[in-house]
Amino acid sequence: MEFLQDQSLKTYNTFGIDQKCAWFCVLNHENELHEIRKFLEEYPMEILIIGGGSNLLLTKDFDGLVVKNNLKGIKIEIEKNDKVYVKTMAGEVWHNLVKWTIDHGFGGLENLSLIPGCVGAAPMQNIGAYGVELKDTFFELEAIHLKTGEKKIFTNVECRFGYRESVFKNEVKGQYIIVSVTFKLSKNPEFKTTYGAIREELDAMGVQELSTAAISQAVINIRSSKLPDPAKIGNAGSFFKNPVVTQETADRLKAEYPDMPVYPAADNRAKLAAGWLIEKAGWKGKTIDDRYGVHKLQALVLVNYSEATGNEVYRLSEDILADIKSRFGIELEREVNII
Repeated sequence: MEFLQDQSLKTYNTFGIDQKCAWFCVLNHENELHEIRKFLEEYPMEILIIGGGSNLLLTKDFDGLVVKNNLKGIKIEIEKNDKVYVKTMAGEVWHNLVKWTIDHGFGGLENLSLIPGCVGAAPMQNIGAYGVELKDTFFELEAIHLKTGEKKIFTNVECRFGYRESVFKNEVKGQYIIVSVTFKLSKNPEFKTTYGAIREELDAMGVQELSTAAISQAVINIRSSKLPDPAKIGNAGSFFKNPVVTQETADRLKAEYPDMPVYPAADNRAKLAAGWLIEKAGWKGKTIDDRYGVHKLQALVLVNYSEATGNEVYRLSEDILADIKSRFGIELEREVNII
């Protein structure tokens, strides 16, 4: 395993921010983890594990070791009647996994098509889209404790999944590196088409018979129509979480803004659309110095058009947070990991 010094991270984050790290290495095989642990014992420093770099905003150089998780492999672990357990290594590109499951006739992940990033990062924030969350099909994951080298199996319950939350963003943050994730999928899936514009897109596609492939393509079409491609415009997808508020707060805002979308949430609460709030406040499409801003088609997405710094994007997000708080009394949260 090679440890590189003063490595640029520009090509390792989808925002395309040009910051450096003190040390960098690529993890290609699980047995290389002992080399990483040995390196950290000899040179104690902070460690940052990255996959696709699609949920990351770099505001400064990282004075530590960045490990690019590149563990690959997808296989069927167990088949039981109409259920199948698929184990995926953490460095696999998420959308490649979705395509693999569809090609094999397994259902459960099709609504999560085209979400950027790698498999290892998916359970960390319980990724979700179009009425489906990762926790719905998650069975377990394997992770290695970075200090002790001990392997631990985390079950669905132990991951403490919430809305874009998990134990890996809270209690055990930075303590483990996720090695693999196992999903419980179905050979006879129940299709979910009521969320968002999936049904309308399927109709526009002329789909007569539902399938995982058709739903996946509908999701891809919808996402592609309104979300910028990170390969062309620097971004990290949705930058902000949809806020969950009391029903009383939602009713108050709905009375003032009748066109405001409101969705039911757990514990008799309500979920608001952060993108609607940001657009209503006039931020959608706003560009600063022709270099960065808010995407013209999706107000949830902050973009780097031309060599913006991470600090500039961060300050823009600060301005948006303050404005939404002032206008609506709602405190938005960032979904993106800030370094």
